[in-house]
Parts: sequence; C-alpha cells; structure tokens
Amino acid sequence: MIYFDNAATTQVYPDVLKTYTEVATKIWGNPSSLHNLGSQASRVLEASRKQIADLLGKKSSEIFFTSGGTEGDNWVIKGLAFERARLGKHIIVSSIEHPAVKESALWLKTQGFEIDLAPVTKEGFLDLAKMAELIRPDTILISVMAANNEIGSIQPIKAISDLLADKPTISLHVDAVQAIGKMPLSDFLTDRVDFATFSGHKFHSVRGVGFIYAKEGKKISPLLTGGGQESDKRSTTENVAGIAATAKALRLALNQFEAGQSRLLAMKQVIADELSQYSDVVIFSQKSNFLPNILTFGIKNIRGEVTVHAFEKHQIYISTTSACSSKAGKAAGTLIAMGVSQKIAQTAVRISLDEENDMSEVEQFLTIFKQVYAQTQKVR
Repeated sequence: MIYFDNAATTQVYPDVLKTYTEVATKIWGNPSSLHNLGSQASRVLEASRKQIADLLGKKSSEIFFTSGGTEGDNWVIKGLAFERARLGKHIIVSSIEHPAVKESALWLKTQGFEIDLAPVTKEGFLDLAKMAELIRPDTILISVMAANNEIGSIQPIKAISDLLADKPTISLHVDAVQAIGKMPLSDFLTDRVDFATFSGHKFHSVRGVGFIYAKEGKKISPLLTGGGQESDKRSTTENVAGIAATAKALRLALNQFEAGQSRLLAMKQVIADELSQYSDVVIFSQKSNFLPNILTFGIKNIRGEVTVHAFEKHQIYISTTSACSSKAGKAAGTLIAMGVSQKIAQTAVRISLDEENDMSEVEQFLTIFKQVYAQTQKVR
C-alpha cells in the first residue's frame, strides 16, 4: 500500500499512540474533579498545554483545546464576530479558505454581518492589494489560511501582518492546519496574528483533538457553554489522553521539520518533473511558494474521482481535493477561485506526501501513472 493522502489525515505515530494509551489507561479521572484522580488528569492536561505553548513560543494561557480544525475555525470566526459586533460587522476572508472558515463566515451573513471574499491570483495566492481595498472602518476580522489545503499555495501572512500593523481594531486569524510541521512557524505565526487554528490528526496525532492559539488580551465568545472548562471559553470535558498525544505529536513534528522538508521537496519534484512530460496533464501546484508535500494535477477530460479509483486498484491512495468535499463530487473550490474552468477543475487530484513516504513509493506511483495515462487515451 502507498498512502499519498496525508493532507486529509496522517497515520498516528507509534510513540504518540503509546502516549495516548498510557494516559487513557492510567490517568482516566475527569480533570475538573476535586479528588486525586482529577488532580492527576489536570496536571497532565496543563503539562500538555505548556508543552504546546512552549513549542509555539506562546503562553500556556493562550492555548485552548478543541475537537479539531473545523471546530476551531467555527469558534474563532463566529466567536469573534459576536464578541466584537458592537464595533463593526464587516469580515474579510480569502476566497480559497477551507469550508470551515468560508461557510462560517457566510452563515454570519444570516446574522446581519457583511462578508467580503478577498480574491486570489491565477496561481492561487491572495491578492494583497485587492484585499487592502476591501478594508473598511467597521472591519473587525480578516481570516486567511497559512497554506491552502487543495493545491498547497503558501499565503502571504507576513505581508498581511505588515498591512494590519497600524490597524489594531482588526483581528487576524490564520488557519494553520496544513502549515504546522511543513512551514517555519515564523512564516505564519507572526506577532500580529491574533488567532490560529490547529488540528492534531494532520501531524500524526489521534483524530478528534485540536487547539487554537488566542493572543493574550483578545476576547472571543464561547462556541460551547456549560461546565466552564478551558477558562470558561470551551465547555466540555477535556480529552486528556488525546491532548497529551497531540502535545507529543507536535514535538515530534517540529523536531523533524528541517530534515523532513528536503526529503518531501525532493519527492515532490521528481513527481512534478515526470508528470510535466505528459501532454494531457495539467499541474496546478507551482514550484515556488508552495508546500513541499502537496502536488495537485489533472488529466484532461478525466474526472478526478476516476483517477483516484484507478490508482486505488493498485493500492495507491490519493485524493480529489479537500477530503471534506470530495464525496460531494465538487470541483476544487480553490481552482474555481483561481479562474480555472469547471471542466478542468473537475479533473484535479491531490498527492500529499509525508516524511514516512520514500522514493521507492514515488517510483511505483510513476510506474502506475504511466499505465493509468495509457488506459485513458481514448477518453482524452
């Protein structure tokens, strides 16, 4: 089996799974309980929070645990909107955001907010000048992902931070789900970023655990109310075992960052160079300013799901675009926003590599690709 769908989810590291199992088995008290078992769980919870904060160069009080990226994005977009509605009701998000951000923003329109979608270039990068033109006196939030989940384009978070340097009334949110472990922290977690979203299963932790960074002093309304956990900002009993596992996974991901980048880029480059030799292949992920692990392409006149299943027959697993929308059969929203035609966008498939992959798998993929390409000749 060859697994090239790591942008959708990653395999849990053995050491991470070991941490999860040990904590779930030995530290099973409710961290809100007053007795000793609760105190043990609370200590593990806070130690994990501190480890994550230290790894990110932030304060423990700025880290809040969630169930993953979707909840985190929903919480920041909606929670900030309602917290600051008295100051303004205008929000800007990029046109290539993950549905968790974009759909949350569009839902806010039904609650009386005004939403602008900032356009991107034909290469998939935020058009900074056009976004600047959208800023108004009543703008309260701008949300731009660090790196796009469908094609891997890295967004200009540093430039956005500079643009907002003299606009303290505008909060800046970064969806960092795809970026962590694949980009330097300083490229997307600048001092100007007020909120950032992370999801554990994207960096080899267990599913169902994530966290947000919320800068000290920045207020946000709770999405979940009830027992008052997470400093009364996110009520529900914390998944202590999952949180401890996520802290371990984040440490491992960041420790191997530099060594992993060169390996990922080398594998991606081999695939891109080979695919570019085929006349009916369109490559959507360019070479510069893209994540080293994501390569998106299409075979002309062949729908993405057809290509995915053709590789699946050989136990090679790739994706159409976003795993969240692939079953719906939707064309890649990012490509549509870039001006790619619906017909071409529907051909898109995504390879997303991981440090666990190797060049032998790349060679096997390219061998099978040659067969798939030949089999589709009549349709093309």
